[in-house]
Amino acid sequence: MLKKDELKFSSKKFLISAAAATTIMATSALAHFQMLYTPNTALTKGQTIELREVFTHPFADEHTMDMGKQHDSKKLMPVEEFYVINKGKKKDLKSTLKDITFKGNHNSGHAYASQYKARRMGDHILILKPAPYYEAGEDIYIQQITKSIVNVAGTPTGWDEELGLKAEIVPLTKPYAIWEGGSFTGVVKSNGKVVPFAEIEVEYLNRDVDLKNNKMGSSYVQAPQDAFITMGIKANKDGEFTFSIPKAGFWGFCALGVGSDKEYKGKELSQDAVIWVEAKPMK
Repeated sequence: MLKKDELKFSSKKFLISAAAATTIMATSALAHFQMLYTPNTALTKGQTIELREVFTHPFADEHTMDMGKQHDSKKLMPVEEFYVINKGKKKDLKSTLKDITFKGNHNSGHAYASQYKARRMGDHILILKPAPYYEAGEDIYIQQITKSIVNVAGTPTGWDEELGLKAEIVPLTKPYAIWEGGSFTGVVKSNGKVVPFAEIEVEYLNRDVDLKNNKMGSSYVQAPQDAFITMGIKANKDGEFTFSIPKAGFWGFCALGVGSDKEYKGKELSQDAVIWVEAKPMK
């Protein structure tokens, strides 16, 4: 039986352990990523592609967020902008978005499904600007302006184009033409100006995405420690960063809080820039 002093020490030790565990869980939960997913970004010919717009944690699949969640209403706000640019021509895609329930391995959340006719040769730059999402754990809003580039027939026609977005990662490497073991380089910008020393989170899409049933599959790899779930890097003074890609698949890069909008509905807004790149296996 524990003595009084031992009991106090044991209780104190338990409280510290519980607090540490809570901190670890909270830190891990910060790694939100807006997905703009299609299964193949390097098409040999034009075709209609499936897209899924899901707000989730791509590596651990801890929680699927309800896109458009607000702090002052149960009503979900719709996507603000969704469009594509091909050879300098912009096309609005908001009408293609269909509300879905997307099932993760721990819960389900409100998301979208859409289709896009990627028929013309060249680069199709897809941009998604969702409504800010209320993160109750931090009492802030998060808005991730997300970019994904699909190429048809290998002809480059603007993959490195700067769009002047409020939060943007401009690729310096073709994001659809990277071998496994290669690297990706980008520059973080806001309204056309570089963001020096931007903090960037990197995550691997560690799951199959079941397009037919709108759900996540089982994981590919296990992280040896939490720091490998969401990897942190920083841009240099010129806003540039490079990341070596160890495994084939999709990788998300999120530059935190770099956008020019800092407040939404009277609360702090983290306006982030997200870009997705795909590495292919070398067979």
